[in-house]
Amino acid sequence: NMSHALMLRDGKAVLRAAMDEAAARIAAMAKASAAVPMLAHTHGQPASPTTVGKELAVVSQRLRRQAAEIDRLVMPAKMNGAVGNFNAHLAAYPDVDVRMTRSDDHFVELEQRAVFANKAAANLFISIHVNAVEKGTSANGFSVHVLGQSQRKGNDLYSKNLDLVKRENSVIMLEDNYETRYQGFDPNDPQSSIIFSLMQNAHLSASLAFAEDVAGAMAGGPIRHSRGVSQDPFWVLWRTAMPSVLIEVGFMTNPDDLAVMRSEAGRQGIADNIFKAFCVFKTRYDGSASIPPVEDVKPVVTPSGEPAVPAEPQHRNGPKDGVLYGIQVLAIGKKMDPKDPFFQGYEPMELKVGNLYKYIICPDTYLSQAKKSYTKVVTIFKDSYLVKVENGVSSPVR
Repeated sequence: NMSHALMLRDGKAVLRAAMDEAAARIAAMAKASAAVPMLAHTHGQPASPTTVGKELAVVSQRLRRQAAEIDRLVMPAKMNGAVGNFNAHLAAYPDVDVRMTRSDDHFVELEQRAVFANKAAANLFISIHVNAVEKGTSANGFSVHVLGQSQRKGNDLYSKNLDLVKRENSVIMLEDNYETRYQGFDPNDPQSSIIFSLMQNAHLSASLAFAEDVAGAMAGGPIRHSRGVSQDPFWVLWRTAMPSVLIEVGFMTNPDDLAVMRSEAGRQGIADNIFKAFCVFKTRYDGSASIPPVEDVKPVVTPSGEPAVPAEPQHRNGPKDGVLYGIQVLAIGKKMDPKDPFFQGYEPMELKVGNLYKYIICPDTYLSQAKKSYTKVVTIFKDSYLVKVENGVSSPVR
């Protein structure tokens, strides 16, 4: 780890100085005793006659050779553990101000977690949790959640995530005067959370994009089973005024998940994968995402010298095959009129995913043209981002 490498680095200078001094002294002794005869034994057996000076010269040379090997050693360091991961953020992104709602084991009121992020004018809120069930040990895997109405069992508001939502929201009851502070919200009453389905989260598209990044990165991690990305009415996500996700990294009630989370390597792997997802979000947020090259047909040049821009195909209901690139500006739980003023005159392409409607503007078969359109669109739709649409399924452009 980092401390070990730093000790070796600083200690190497001390060791090398002592080795050089010893080699020089032995070399001087060798010179002084160059003519002194010596009858040697090698492993207890008679050996060829030699001199004391010759044998001392061999020792001095071997010491210098080892010193040269030490000079070539690289002292790698790894930032690990919870604090190390925080430092890794600072090292990788010195321009990012990372704030933690707590750095030790003390309870932070649910509302204060959101207030903390809002006061800091944060650009992204990540709430990291460990999951559990009251009965059984078979439930396992990680899940990623964004604000919305639960949709796991038909049109039932709570579905399979009812217990999870109630557990996460129930920390409200640990707080003083929670009835007044949370305006009568009862975490044990499903009807109390119907209000969440009426809330329009302006950052839903960006939250969903980051949630998909997290799910993709964690799928290759120490806890491989993915329970997917879902929309759920978590209070802490509703109260934050920025893209927000809640990550359940695994089940403490599952022996395999628990073993991973108890190990330093397991915790580090989980943290590394969340950080990888953040890197994708950061580059997309800055508009500087590293996008793999795509084989693109060179545009035809008109007599005026300007490239001829191909007509944008109109696919209001989404393409059934082929690949398009566009800009997702909205993801919402209700169907929108394509002429709604929200779209600022753009004709959107609509994709329906479960009970969620995604709206994409400026679709084009050319990635380069979609990127060009994005520079203008992002000034109007601040949370928009580039997507690839293939066979009716959209995914953020990496």
